[in-house]
Amino acid sequence: MGSFLVYSSVHMGSNVLHFVINIVFSLFGIALILRAWAYAARLHPFNPYSQAMIRITDWLVQPIRKLVSPSRRIDWPSIIATWLTAFIYLLVTWVVLTGQLPLVNSLLPALLASVFTALKWLFNLVLWLVLIQAILSWVNPMAPIMPVLRTLTDPLLDPIRRIMPNLGGLDLSPLILLILAQVAIMVLQNFAYGLFGV
Repeated sequence: MGSFLVYSSVHMGSNVLHFVINIVFSLFGIALILRAWAYAARLHPFNPYSQAMIRITDWLVQPIRKLVSPSRRIDWPSIIATWLTAFIYLLVTWVVLTGQLPLVNSLLPALLASVFTALKWLFNLVLWLVLIQAILSWVNPMAPIMPVLRTLTDPLLDPIRRIMPNLGGLDLSPLILLILAQVAIMVLQNFAYGLFGV
C-alpha cells in the first residue's frame, strides 16, 4: 500500500510537471510564431503587441539572427528559434515522462517531430486568434486589438471567403478555419507522437 502511494505521488508529480512544461514551452513557441507571423504580415514593429513579442523572445532570436538573417518576408531566426524550442520541449518532456535521457538514435526522429510540434503550435495560434476575433466581432468590434487580429487572420480567411457561397451577411469562413485548424492539430499531434512517442 505504501509503495502504491509513493508511485501514485511520483506519477502525479511527473504529470503536473509535464503539464507546466507543456504550457510554458507552448506559450513561448506561440510567441515566437506570432513574432514571425507579424513580420510576414508587416505588422508595425512599434505596435505594442509586436513589442511584447519582441521583448519575450529577443533573448533567443537575437543570437540566431547573428548567424541567419531574415529574408524580405520570412523571419528565419524566429522560425529556427521555434523549431529549437519545440526540439528542447520534446527532449525535456521525454526525460520527465520516462525518467531517462533519450537514446542517441531517437534524436533524428525528435528533430523531425519538433517540426510537427511547431506546426501544431502554429495551428493552435490560428485557432485562438480566429476564435478571439469572432467573439470580439460580436461583443466589441471596435476593440483596439481588432485591427491587429484582422491583419493577421485576413490572409487566411480571404481565400476561404472567395470559395464559400454568398450567404448574405453570414460569414462562415472563421468557422471553416477553426475546423481546419483543429483537424490539423490532431493530425500533427499524431505525426509527432508517432515519430518520438511524446
